[in-house]
Amino acid sequence: MLDLAGTWLTPEDRQLLRQPEVGGMILFARNTESPAQVRELVRSIRALRPDMLIAIDQEGGRVQRLRRDVLRLPALGRIAGCAAAQQEPLAEAAAWLMATEMLACGIDISFAPVLDLDYGRSQVIGDRSLGGDPQQVSRLGKAYIQGLQQAGMAATGKHFPGHGWAEADSHFDLPVDERSEAAIRESDLQPFAALAPLLDGIMPAHVVYPAVDSLPAGFSRRWLQNILRAELGFRGVIFSDDLTMAGAHAVGGMAERVDAALASGCDMLLVCNDRAAAEQALVHAQQIGMHPSLRARGMLARSNPGIDYKAQPRWRQSVELLRGAELL
Repeated sequence: MLDLAGTWLTPEDRQLLRQPEVGGMILFARNTESPAQVRELVRSIRALRPDMLIAIDQEGGRVQRLRRDVLRLPALGRIAGCAAAQQEPLAEAAAWLMATEMLACGIDISFAPVLDLDYGRSQVIGDRSLGGDPQQVSRLGKAYIQGLQQAGMAATGKHFPGHGWAEADSHFDLPVDERSEAAIRESDLQPFAALAPLLDGIMPAHVVYPAVDSLPAGFSRRWLQNILRAELGFRGVIFSDDLTMAGAHAVGGMAERVDAALASGCDMLLVCNDRAAAEQALVHAQQIGMHPSLRARGMLARSNPGIDYKAQPRWRQSVELLRGAELL
């Protein structure tokens, strides 16, 4: 899964899209001016590759790539701060609203929900989390997943097995979670274990858990094959986190990162915000005969509400619910 230069396709973008090893595109803020522009960009992508999985990070709060002419959704942490009786309906409504807006733009998935626990240690997680209690995160994560799926969007939990304890930001450093395996299992792993049957995708963390494996989770067969697949029974898509992030450099250059992610069991590899690195990854993928995962096709949008979605009764009800809780 690669990214694009701007708000329309360049000749270089079109050449990348034609490569069969490229199975997805992720949109960032630089690619999104308005819903109408995004719809046209997606239309031009699908004219070349109808099967392309198109993703975005539209969590709400500080992680919301498309901001103009859509709802400014709350961070999940604000939902977790509401009265207990309100939390699940609000999580479901926020997810449904986000998914409906993104599906109307032609986007298949937003990488959500965040299932990391908030310990007050990780600035990169912080209020993106649904709280610090594993049972609460599981409960609200389930409601959020239900909202996504009711709208027709597949759900992707991140960052397995939990990024909340490690203080470093994996975009710029290699975080280490020094706790015991038992401590991780009793806390951070719980939401992923509870929700694995409901999730369509999971994204592992670029975090090292030395008590479990010397490799970051996204490159670890122990985490992805032994624990996530065999033990938790997860059958969906495993997305690597961005292989250009500093947390991914632990295993070597781009070719080594591609090999390590594939060997660990990742189905789709993200290479973003570095076109030269993307081209290196693509060349290596071609050399080793890599093919897009068939699992990823199950993540394509299951419905499209059209551009008149605001006329739906559920839209008005959901907006009123969030406004009543002072979240919009």
